[in-house]
Amino acid sequence: MQNEAEPTPVPAVEPPPRCRNCDAILQGPHCHACGQPVQGLMRPIGSVLGDLLDSVFDFDARIVRTLKPLYLKPGFLSLEYFAGRQVRYVTPFRLFFFLAVLAFFVARLTVQVGGDGRPDDVQNAFARATTAAAVVKLRDEQLAQLQQAQRDMTGTAGAVGATGIRVAEHHIRDAADARLRALREGASATPLAEAPLETQDPAVVVGGKPWDAKTQPIAIGWLPDFVNHWLTAQAQRGSDNVARLERDPGAFKDAMLSVIPTTLFVLVPVFALLLKLAYLFQRRLYMEHLIVALHSHAFLCLSLLLILLATVPASTFAPDGSWMYILFAWLIAFLVGWTLVYLLLTQKRVYAQGWPMTLVKFTVLGMIYSVLLGLAVSASALIGLVEM
Repeated sequence: MQNEAEPTPVPAVEPPPRCRNCDAILQGPHCHACGQPVQGLMRPIGSVLGDLLDSVFDFDARIVRTLKPLYLKPGFLSLEYFAGRQVRYVTPFRLFFFLAVLAFFVARLTVQVGGDGRPDDVQNAFARATTAAAVVKLRDEQLAQLQQAQRDMTGTAGAVGATGIRVAEHHIRDAADARLRALREGASATPLAEAPLETQDPAVVVGGKPWDAKTQPIAIGWLPDFVNHWLTAQAQRGSDNVARLERDPGAFKDAMLSVIPTTLFVLVPVFALLLKLAYLFQRRLYMEHLIVALHSHAFLCLSLLLILLATVPASTFAPDGSWMYILFAWLIAFLVGWTLVYLLLTQKRVYAQGWPMTLVKFTVLGMIYSVLLGLAVSASALIGLVEM
């Protein structure tokens, strides 16, 4: 008797994988409901490092694809972003953040000040003076120039830079005093005529008298007491740091350059708002103007980086007046000129208005932004003086 064929066993159907966070059925490497990735960090370290390297090299590839049009094609990246072609390039905020940090890190390395706190030209000028009378005359001339500059700044936005004027005065007095002492110590039979050695002025003067935090605390009536106390403490700290500034000007430079990137982050949305007002009738979203502002500031940081890199060989390896020095001087001038041309072409290509209206808006926006930037840099200088 022939045996009946046994039925083929039906393989068990495995249940579809589910998200461990929200229990939704998974359809890819990420949950479509909550966004949690299927592969978390709880896996072999080799797999995690592999994903990290993929992300790094992918970022590097996008950097290469992004930096060239960012510098050479005005408005290109913004228009690409508006057209929806975004993944192939570094995102605007990430690009700006990366270039801002890199540019001002290089600035901290390349921007140098006199080793003992005095500008080199001041030291050299006094070193060339061979008599006490010449030193005093040079000192008085340079102090008069600074005092005139301070008078010109009075009542303008640049008045907040008076601290820098006072520091420069201290540098000049210190250099003059050092040279006078050197001349007197080197005198032999015929002593040099005694010249007055000036005493240093206090850092902060209020009402013609040195400011003191204990006797003259800041008291703004509409501010709470704890804010006034905080402002007084910061003012005292900044006043105390002026003496340190003369001994270690590099600390002030580093503190200021560390604050400027944060200042630029504040100015980006402000500049986007200015673009929104300038092109109000184009009915563009504020986010579109913000993308343009981010790309423009990223370009400015990249341009600053290139200028700094061009300045290093010009000031280090090229003697003044040599053909190499002239070559780098022309290169730096070209980079600065391209910065202005680039921003103008960006505005023209992105907003597609005629040249007359574009030039008018570019000029007005440039003037307003220059004032805001000057105020922001001055504020950064004050913050840097307190934080150094």
